[in-house]
Amino acid sequence: MPTIVALIACAILIGLAIFQAALARGAALGRFAWGGQYDVLPSHLRRSSVLAIVLYVFFVLIILQGADIINPFTDLVGRIAIWVLTAYFFVAFIMNARSRSRSEQIVMGPISLVLSALTLIVAIAGRIHLL
Repeated sequence: MPTIVALIACAILIGLAIFQAALARGAALGRFAWGGQYDVLPSHLRRSSVLAIVLYVFFVLIILQGADIINPFTDLVGRIAIWVLTAYFFVAFIMNARSRSRSEQIVMGPISLVLSALTLIVAIAGRIHLL
């Protein structure tokens, strides 16, 4: 089961990476991200979208290691990283839920919460696997 859960989380992150790429290229979807202040992101937020894509790739690696699909990191780093990532997604949920942008609240809040739950499942399953 952790494999399926991990792959679902990775699919969501790939979707978010595509979304961030669209933002970086000037798509008028800014109301769903970065506080929702702009429809088309200014250059500094476009750069942030590119950075987010890089982070999502890193997150995918962490999740895949957590599900024991690949092992790009040491076991200790992987075990710590999946828990940190779970917390990160939960904090992202809180931040998105508190956003001034109603669009960001409605769309990105639940996505962050789902990612937090999925990574929690992977983290717990990985911990049980180690016992």
